[in-house]
Amino acid sequence: MPAWNPAEPYNLLPPLPPGVEVETHGVLKLCIDARAALGELKQAAHRIQNQGMLINLLPILEAKASSAIENIVTTTDALFAAAGSGGEDHADPATKEALRYSRALRQGYLSLRDHPLSTRTAEQICSTIKGVEMRVRTVPGTQLVNSATNAIVYTPPIGESLLRDMLSNWEQFVHANDGLDPLVRLAVSHYQFEAIHPFTDGNGRTGRVLNSLLLIKDGLLGLPILYLSRFIIANRAEYYDLLQKVTGDQNWEAWIKFIVRGIAETARWTTSKIDAIQELSVHTKHVISIKAPNADRSELVDLIFRKPYCRIADVVENGIARRQTASIYLRSLVDAGILMELDMGREKQFAHPKLIDLIGSESNTFAPYELPATALEQAMAGTPTQV
Repeated sequence: MPAWNPAEPYNLLPPLPPGVEVETHGVLKLCIDARAALGELKQAAHRIQNQGMLINLLPILEAKASSAIENIVTTTDALFAAAGSGGEDHADPATKEALRYSRALRQGYLSLRDHPLSTRTAEQICSTIKGVEMRVRTVPGTQLVNSATNAIVYTPPIGESLLRDMLSNWEQFVHANDGLDPLVRLAVSHYQFEAIHPFTDGNGRTGRVLNSLLLIKDGLLGLPILYLSRFIIANRAEYYDLLQKVTGDQNWEAWIKFIVRGIAETARWTTSKIDAIQELSVHTKHVISIKAPNADRSELVDLIFRKPYCRIADVVENGIARRQTASIYLRSLVDAGILMELDMGREKQFAHPKLIDLIGSESNTFAPYELPATALEQAMAGTPTQV
């Protein structure tokens, strides 16, 4: 086989499966640890009664980080604010694009119920991310360049027919019943998708959505809640270096170990985040029962955890209360120091600062709400507070 030339289209990209051993002893050892971590994450998710909370909150984190890898930078607060407003008209371009990523992740997850993971899935995901119809490209792909030296590091293959053949091979590998560990399959298929680079733009983000869907397809997760882009952005230089070493040296082992290690680390961090959110939820319910007893409704607490920016209309639409009572409920939570009332567009929004801070922070801890001394003493003693 001719030597690979990064400045030439990689039309000789080897098909899957790789021609070398990918399930080495070191790889499989890491897979055991990662699968245990994913099992803990899956159990943590099942412990949450408010599943809507997880599907609304954690994909926002993945969207923010995955977009940041492509230098599309926004904040957790901006994403929640735009999502809570019921529209993105007033959001900045980066926030809009990151929200489309979150939407693509959710749509991809739902699509698995109707059809298997495929090129069609990838096209739908990329179309949602970019906000325009995206299909397998018919033009040359963008050459990848080292930002420091301007040297070309990779040129993707060209020709729609060839690209679709490569994607067909990728699909067959993804669904192969060959006993390969699912985490090894994920790492290998992620490299291959990025190497095919089937779209004119959005390949990296599409590939990272597909990673989450593969975990769900193989039963390792039930929801798209793994925040893997957090690990990738923290190790971005190594991520791109190892991708290139697979292309240039067929060094699969280092690449697979990197991805599997990232899955294990991220799964444990995400589990801690879920546990912290649940602890905050329990704590908030207790505080409401003391400081805003008229708004002590479990469905209302569920709502402010599903939507860190919510409106009176959200309370009404969820059947919790009519508009006037909904307004009283939310303002009671403002008076209790749990929500913050904001003027944003035509309708006021009620932000949940402590939850937003917890979601957006690397830390998985939070400072408890202040309680009256007697209530705090009784809570610590485990006795019910009389209001």
